[in-house]
Amino acid sequence: MKIIIAGAGEVGTHLAKMLSNEEQDIILLDSEQEKLDAIDSNYNLMTYCGSTSSFSTLREIGVDECDLYIAVTPFETRNLTSCSIAKRLGAKKTVARIDNSEFLKPENGRILKEVGADFLIYPENLAATEINQAMTHNWARYWGELHDGRLVLIGVKLRDNNSLIDMQLKDITSARHDFHVAAIKRNNETIIPTGHDVLRRDDIVYFITTPPFIDEVRELCGKRKRIIRRALIAGATRITSRFAQLYSDKYDIRIIDPDRNVCERFATRFPDCELVCGDPRDIEVLRENNIYQYDAFLALTDSSETNILSCLTAKEFGVPKTIADVENLQFFSQAENLNIGTILNKKLLASSRIFKILLDADESNAKFLVLADAEVAEMQAANHSKITRAPVKDLHLPFGMTLAALVRGDHCELISGMTRIQPGDYVVVFCLTGTFSKVEKWFA
Repeated sequence: MKIIIAGAGEVGTHLAKMLSNEEQDIILLDSEQEKLDAIDSNYNLMTYCGSTSSFSTLREIGVDECDLYIAVTPFETRNLTSCSIAKRLGAKKTVARIDNSEFLKPENGRILKEVGADFLIYPENLAATEINQAMTHNWARYWGELHDGRLVLIGVKLRDNNSLIDMQLKDITSARHDFHVAAIKRNNETIIPTGHDVLRRDDIVYFITTPPFIDEVRELCGKRKRIIRRALIAGATRITSRFAQLYSDKYDIRIIDPDRNVCERFATRFPDCELVCGDPRDIEVLRENNIYQYDAFLALTDSSETNILSCLTAKEFGVPKTIADVENLQFFSQAENLNIGTILNKKLLASSRIFKILLDADESNAKFLVLADAEVAEMQAANHSKITRAPVKDLHLPFGMTLAALVRGDHCELISGMTRIQPGDYVVVFCLTGTFSKVEKWFA
């Protein structure tokens, strides 16, 4: 598949590197040669210096043969113009990164599609939605719903009070069949487990289950439900703005930011939120704002380091739920190992959404695991595909791949070794980054 990515910023570069691992034909386009020079030559992709809004440039890189054109420059008008030109020149599908929530309204989306933008990616909107999900299901590190909630993917960090610690997975599943352990995050490594793997303290374990057994998974992990009503936010950023716009009627929100002008603008836009001018890194400022009385602390400044340290401080004050925006991928794995709750990364969220488009998946029926080195997707088994030829235990699946659950018509079930996949089944597949092209061959 030929994919052109217009914009070598953080999202575009990360997406290009990720897709290049999947044996796709990738071209990364940007008008600044310095950004393209920064791409490691070890990645399997081409770079091209030129304008993303130039007809001649797009013709020269073969946009007429492009299966997916992704415009992710920092400028939404440039992205929309670029998608419009690409579509007119023959690109099959186009994706535009936007920064304006007005474009997400159905009536406006239809107009944009007519001018050439098939799909819209709004990273701040994705982050705000993820924050609300994390606060609603606050006992979990990660929460994802598939097929309108009929399957649930839950990431939980194992603490000392967990009965699963030091148990082999085969011993757990022999007695229980109401969940499937699909992945384990240990230190800086993601493990796609077998029955012989042992769960350890501080592992982040990803379970897939069905709604009737959610509470059983929670109790098994020694977690308890909380109701979050009050949220203290560090940083009046674009994610904060979108979160306040969507959820200020659901939560009591107080925002701390050191810039008085920014605070004044936010106070005008969001009268239901409290604004405090102060440095959220200052422990005295947090103490003066009664941080210990809040149910959740959201560290959403533009500094990953500040967000990580702020969440650690909030935990010391006893805040039950903390969420950090960690945009620097170098810190992402380290942050997961710390006691700072849920971690966000807009690049990973945007890449996950684009992956759905790449797979022709219905956005309401696909969820991708937001990890730096693992992927999870729903794949449909084709007629006569290799995945349907024998029970799962006899398929000899490749290393780094596991089948967690399937949807057959209106029926959902967890997959065991005796399960036999049928043509038309939607299967939830976990795999390590860089192995997805191998997974696709099993379902083709």
